Amino acid sequence: MPSDRSAGLAESVRALAAGEVTSRQLVEECLARIEATQDSLNAFRIVRASAALAEAEAADRELARGVRRPLLGVPVAVKDDTDVAGEPTAFGCRGDFPPAAEDGEAVRRLRAAGAVIVGKTNTCELGQWPFTEGPAFGATRNPWQPRHTPGGSSGGSAAAVAAGLVPAALGSDGAGSVRIPASWTNLVGIKPQRGRISTWPRGESFQGITVNGTLARSVADAALLLDAASGNHPQDPHRPAELTVLDAVGRDPGRLRIALSLRPPFTALPARLRPDVRARVLEVAERLAASGHTVEEADPPYGRIGLTFVPRATAGIAERVREVPSPALLDPRTLEAARLGRLLHGAPLRAARRAETALRHRIGGFFASYDAVLAPTTAAPPPLVGSMLDLGPFATDRAMIAACPYAWPWNVLGWPGVNVPAGFVADGLPVGAQLLGPAGSEPLLVSVAAQLEAELRWHERWPPARTAVTDAPAA
Repeated sequence: MPSDRSAGLAESVRALAAGEVTSRQLVEECLARIEATQDSLNAFRIVRASAALAEAEAADRELARGVRRPLLGVPVAVKDDTDVAGEPTAFGCRGDFPPAAEDGEAVRRLRAAGAVIVGKTNTCELGQWPFTEGPAFGATRNPWQPRHTPGGSSGGSAAAVAAGLVPAALGSDGAGSVRIPASWTNLVGIKPQRGRISTWPRGESFQGITVNGTLARSVADAALLLDAASGNHPQDPHRPAELTVLDAVGRDPGRLRIALSLRPPFTALPARLRPDVRARVLEVAERLAASGHTVEEADPPYGRIGLTFVPRATAGIAERVREVPSPALLDPRTLEAARLGRLLHGAPLRAARRAETALRHRIGGFFASYDAVLAPTTAAPPPLVGSMLDLGPFATDRAMIAACPYAWPWNVLGWPGVNVPAGFVADGLPVGAQLLGPAGSEPLLVSVAAQLEAELRWHERWPPARTAVTDAPAA
């Protein structure tokens, strides 16, 4: 009988190398879990059953010959904004998309590490919103509470990992799209430095604000997947100095100066941190202080950083809309965002891109006083499925900013952030806190996250067992 949950990424690597299990067994169990939950959780857009089994058998032959690679034979999933050779990349949209001719660079590197790509996970249309639902594929649901969204836009990856369908998954983060669903599904989500994981065949994704990242139940598994996927295509414009993140797991970070930032950055629409989420973040802050760190309230000097985000985000949407085979099938909100992006594509976009250097200089000065920032990942727990689906553009923006005002500035800066689970609020809904640092600070953030994990043991908690989503409304 297949296991109802995947082992962790590192544990799967160990068991395969020790001959305790075969890759085919792991992949068969993974595919069985996906099939059993697809009607309820709906985490996957594409399941590569035959191809994955063939890749698993090839991995078993390598393992039998004594070959060892970082992820050899382990099943993982990738978000459906990432090219997998032979599969369409619909990115949450309706329409007839052609199969990709080649793997994206991140997938190529995962395969080089030996991973078996079992499928592509659901994402909202062009990754714009903090929910994962739409007419192209239905609604993806939260394994902890199926009436609620797992978040977005990497909601399919988050749901798949949280439910134990796969041990880890690749996502992408353009305004919190790894960290937000990680926070709402009790996962670790790493948004790395821009360029750490290539977005090729795009040198930049959404004018540089979107990066690829990882989701897993534990810090070590998220770091292991990050290291395996990291690296650059020869034509990548952003090429940060190489580093190994997994080595930081278990490393003493020393006594750090941590700024607790509870005030949302400036937005044109109101945002307020809910008291129950605030209480969970404060508990994480108290845990850090008990570990010997100095934690004090202080906010990075964000200023009006939001004015630089909108031109980049909407111009990126406009670029993607031009590539969609059937634009008439897109959500009206997507078309409106693309229209704005076309208007802002000239001088406003150039000004927004130029402003990044000054923003990095100003906010980077904050790290002369602090080693890291602790902030809420979201201002609220995960909303109900369907609550944002049919809103107009302005109402959607208002609801998004009310729920998720904290994550996006680090996308403008291109710097690393790590969501850590912060516990649960009413109805058993998970929430998270994010550790944020300057350029190249992934090892420091990961070492602090692992220190918290050793105390809080979030990876030992699983969603309630469900055979079907009997209490969920129809999508």
